[in-house]
Amino acid sequence: MQQIRKNFGSDNVSPAHPAVMRALQAANQGTTGSYGADPWTQRAEALIADLFGTDVAVFPVATGTAANALALSALAPPFGAVFCDEIAHIMNDEAGAPEFFSGGAKLLTLPSPDGRVDPGALDEAIRRRRISGVHQSPVAALSITQATEWGTIYPVDHLRALSEVARRHGLGVHMDGARFANAVASLDASPAELTWKAGVDVLSLGATKNGAFAAEAVVFFKPALAEEFARRRKRAGHLFSKQRFLSAQLVGYLEDGLWLANARAANRAAARLAEGLAALPGAALVQPVEANELFVLLPEPVITALEGEGYVFYRWAPCPERGGSIIRLVTAFDITDEDVDGLIATVRRSAGRNEGR
Repeated sequence: MQQIRKNFGSDNVSPAHPAVMRALQAANQGTTGSYGADPWTQRAEALIADLFGTDVAVFPVATGTAANALALSALAPPFGAVFCDEIAHIMNDEAGAPEFFSGGAKLLTLPSPDGRVDPGALDEAIRRRRISGVHQSPVAALSITQATEWGTIYPVDHLRALSEVARRHGLGVHMDGARFANAVASLDASPAELTWKAGVDVLSLGATKNGAFAAEAVVFFKPALAEEFARRRKRAGHLFSKQRFLSAQLVGYLEDGLWLANARAANRAAARLAEGLAALPGAALVQPVEANELFVLLPEPVITALEGEGYVFYRWAPCPERGGSIIRLVTAFDITDEDVDGLIATVRRSAGRNEGR
């Protein structure tokens, strides 16, 4: 029998998908041009252009942090500022990389209950900052995360509303798409409708969390914005001499719809987990489950029992007034029904014991 997987800490803990590994193996034959002058990079560029149905400028990189930070450096000058949600990855989990690669651009945050920037709040914040003129950093860009760090998703109309505010104030729009595939799988909308047709200028297209080994792509929907990006990537140390191995991962990821099939599998697992946990005493979902992340409040004895049985997850926030903590559970393409049901069964047993005290 296959061993039940107990690591729900992140989709980063999953292996690379076999199709991606086969693509890497296929690229590992013979010699070819370096620094992107290879057929795998050309194929990846063609696949991404076809996916979005428009001309794009594509730059493979190895990490999501590099993709986000370098993309923002193309939108914001060193003396500028970037608005994002208070829980955004660029603000809390990238160790100052956006500021470093932009040469000093300031990150400004907006509060929200669910990780989604409010268009009205954005408009008001931009207007308020302009009162001080030269004494404050001019806002140059908006960065939005799809799916958000709370696992919620921006619908198309919300994206359009944000882009309208950004355009009115002359801001570029960046999308952190580390889990973009999960958002597409969740909505009845195309990749184009969720990006350039909704006003997004540049996308950090994630693949690593959804089946790649280590590959992301910075995708410009306005190629003019990418005029100097090749030099930015080189200066940052993210121009791979053997770029075919980054590009081959993207080819394996995008060909035959693997990217979307993987995301759908992860989303289905999250929905199954959410349904099972929501029915148990003492468990409460604190955000709607729209992609592959769950945030659930559990009593402390239940959390301890999960940890004691070897389950891995992230302790998100303590809630002592409710006798527990919010934990984050993340599903990935390789999570099985047995994996999900095993976690639910453990919570059920522990919750039953806790109720009986």
